[in-house]
Amino acid sequence: MKYRNALGWALLLLTGFKLDYTLNLTDMTKLDLTKAFKSYYSATTKPQLAVIEKGLFLTINGQGDPNGESFAENTGALYTVAYGIKAQCKKAGDDFTISKLEGFWWVKDTSVDPLLVPRSEWMYELAIRMPDHVTRQQLSAAVLSAEKKKQSLLFRNVDLKTMEEGKSVQMMHIGPFSEEPASLQQMDAFMHEHGLQMNGRHHEIYLSDFRKTAPERLKTILRHPVK
Repeated sequence: MKYRNALGWALLLLTGFKLDYTLNLTDMTKLDLTKAFKSYYSATTKPQLAVIEKGLFLTINGQGDPNGESFAENTGALYTVAYGIKAQCKKAGDDFTISKLEGFWWVKDTSVDPLLVPRSEWMYELAIRMPDHVTRQQLSAAVLSAEKKKQSLLFRNVDLKTMEEGKSVQMMHIGPFSEEPASLQQMDAFMHEHGLQMNGRHHEIYLSDFRKTAPERLKTILRHPVK
């Protein structure tokens, strides 16, 4: 399947839920994951090869239209648990900022252009990076606390796991999601030139605060594991 055909997911992604990237600049002891893992959150505006190290992530899986109610609920559950873990870490003296939202996207039938597949069949895994010291015990505590407050079992779908993409092709896309195909074509050409093949899921990292950033200034890292 052509690499450029595996993309375009972000066109409808960030509708219907609220992101909060609050940074307390007065607290110099707070871990800023974006700065601590600078290479992970960095890319040039031209395709480049990168080796992506393993990291610990809070994740939730789902299926369906990014504009749908289920997607919004999954996103809310992910952030609720993330802030619950953050509260525990802050109490223990290991506070950190909630890092950028990420999305991994795919369809089950890889022989079909994903953009021709009904949105109800889109598969996704949303992720938020966690400090390496976060434990499954903290995850369980955050899930139980969220369940008690909101009377929902959805939080049990949130997981904590290590992921590693390794050798990847990536670039920074600046501008509206609707213009992503041009960037993806550059990545496709770069991969063809270097004899590389897709070796994983389409990955996007959303660096901008969408509430405050004009569409033409949005920054999104596009990343493809390759072999």
